[in-house]
Amino acid sequence: MKSLKENFQKADIVIIGSGIIGKFNALELSELGSKVTIIDPAQHQNSSNAALGLLMGNMYQKRKGRSWDLRKQSIELWPQWITFLQKFNYELNIEKPLIQLTTDEEKFKKLEKFVFENNDQNLRILEKDSIFIKNINKAFQAKNIKGMISFEDGRINPFSLLQTLDKYLKHKKVNYLREEIIKIRKSNNQWISTTKNNENIKSDLVILCNSLKAIDLIDSRSHNIKLKPVLGQAMEIEINDAEVDLLSLPKQFNINGKNIIPKSKSKLIIGSTDEYSTQPEENTFGKLTNFLDKRPNWLTKGKISKKWYGIRSRPEGEPSPIMKNFGDGLIICTGFYKNGILLAPACSKWVANEIKNFFS
Repeated sequence: MKSLKENFQKADIVIIGSGIIGKFNALELSELGSKVTIIDPAQHQNSSNAALGLLMGNMYQKRKGRSWDLRKQSIELWPQWITFLQKFNYELNIEKPLIQLTTDEEKFKKLEKFVFENNDQNLRILEKDSIFIKNINKAFQAKNIKGMISFEDGRINPFSLLQTLDKYLKHKKVNYLREEIIKIRKSNNQWISTTKNNENIKSDLVILCNSLKAIDLIDSRSHNIKLKPVLGQAMEIEINDAEVDLLSLPKQFNINGKNIIPKSKSKLIIGSTDEYSTQPEENTFGKLTNFLDKRPNWLTKGKISKKWYGIRSRPEGEPSPIMKNFGDGLIICTGFYKNGILLAPACSKWVANEIKNFFS
C-alpha cells in the first residue's frame, strides 16, 4: 500500500486560476511534492489586480466564526511564509503597522470598546494628541479624524508578492498553461479539463480558483453556488504642493473606508471602490477621494498618474470565501471578495489537508 507521501508525490493536480489563491495553492502543494499545473488564459487580468495588499487580521472586529478562524490562522502563518519566500526575494516583507480611522464619533466609540474589551497590547486607540493623528489631520486639513492602530497588521506589496510566487513556481518547475478551460468532467477516476482549443488535460484532482468563472465549470443542478462580481478600483495620485509631505503620513491607513498608501513625498495610492459591476463607473477620482466632508486643496488639484481595477467575486447567500470539497477530487476555493491575500495561507493549508484526506 502506498504511503501518503508517495500518493502526494505521484498526484497530478490541476489548478484553474493564477491569482494569489491559485499560486498560493500551487506553492503549498509543490512543497508537499505534488506535480502541479496552473491553467489560466491571462494571469495579468485576474481579480488579484484589485488587491492593495492590506492584511487586516488583528483589527478585525468580529472575533468569532469561520471568517475569524481563517484570519487568525493566516495571521500566524504569514510570518513563516514571508521567511520562506525571502529566499526568492529578500525585499519581500510586511510593512507594519496598520491604522483604521474615522470621522464618525459613533464608529470611534465602537473602536474604543473593541480595543478595551480585547485587552491586546498590539491594538491601541489613537486620540487627537497622537503624532499619527496630528500629521494626518494636518495633511488632510481636518480636525476630527480618530481611530485605532494595530502593530501586528500591515501591508504586503501585491505586485512584489505575485512576482516572488512566480519565481518560486518557476524554480519548482510548476507547469503553466495559458489556456481557457471551458469544461471539466470525471472519467475513469481521472479529471479531464477541456480547453477552448479542444485539448484535454488529465489530472487526479482539480482545484477551482478562477473567481467568477469557477461556477461555470461545476454542475449547477447539484451545487447551487452563486457569486456576484465586485469591481475594485484604485489609483495613484500625484500632487503638486510643496507644503504637503506625504511621507510624514503612516505607511498605510484607512479613512472612512478608503485605503491610503503614501508612495513618495508627492504620490499616494487610494483604493478601492466597491462596484457591483464588471466595468468601471465614471468619475473614479471623485468616488475615491470623497471620504471626508471636505477634500484638502492638494487632493482636489491632484492628478491621476495611474489607475487600475480588478473584478473580484463575492458569494451570495453564504459567507466569503467559498471553500468546498465535492469529495471526488474536485475542490473549489474562490469568492474571497477583499481578503484573498490575507487568507491565502489558511485557505491553501485547508486545501492541502483536504487532499491529504483524499489520499488517506
